[in-house]
Amino acid sequence: MNDYMVHESSYVDENVDIGSNTKIWHFCHIQSGSKIGNNCSLGQNVNIAGNVRIGNDVKIQNNVSVYEGVEIEDGVFCGPSCVFTNDLTPRARYPKGRENYKKTLVKEGASIGANATIVCGHTIGKCAMVASGAVVTKDVPDYALVAGVPARVIGKVDEQGNIIEKY
Repeated sequence: MNDYMVHESSYVDENVDIGSNTKIWHFCHIQSGSKIGNNCSLGQNVNIAGNVRIGNDVKIQNNVSVYEGVEIEDGVFCGPSCVFTNDLTPRARYPKGRENYKKTLVKEGASIGANATIVCGHTIGKCAMVASGAVVTKDVPDYALVAGVPARVIGKVDEQGNIIEKY
């Protein structure tokens, strides 16, 4: 018996590891080779691509796709409809294959706001906060608050997300 919950409208492929007390809500797809930690919540219409690693205590809101090449550490929050990429120069007719995906790392405790875009090949630092609608085109330092297009550091946050400094 599973000690996690998967809504009946969701699909979980074979060879998937889902941690205890994790909840996978409506219309999700968890692809083969992925690993999801304990105490996670995946909202409606979340896609977890093959070979993705998601830590413990992660909350992924509605309409988020986590593509191969993305790793999410413990305690991360992904806001509604935030976007991850894994190819800087995609072409439908000339796919480069998974060995050429650019890796993205979201470190422990980071938060990504609604509709933010994380361009692949970058790291979101520990407890960093990405504002809604921001477009991340370079690494985000630990505890940084970033906003804008392209995202730039506008302040500093603490572990709980309180703004402790504004630039």
